[in-house]
Amino acid sequence: MKNSELRALSIEELQKKLVVEKENLEKLIFSHAATPIENPMRIKVARRFVARIKTEINNKAHKAE
Repeated sequence: MKNSELRALSIEELQKKLVVEKENLEKLIFSHAATPIENPMRIKVARRFVARIKTEINNKAHKAE
């Protein structure tokens, strides 16, 4: 998902997406700990996507003030 698509979402939608993406990240980390996954870079990408969502939530919260 591109940054422009994240900016178009509301805070509530971003928070729901954050919960889903955090769960996906946890699953990736646990599955990699049990048996190495094919592409471990997926963990890095997922972690950064969670950070992008959090950043956008913070930006929207500060603009609302």
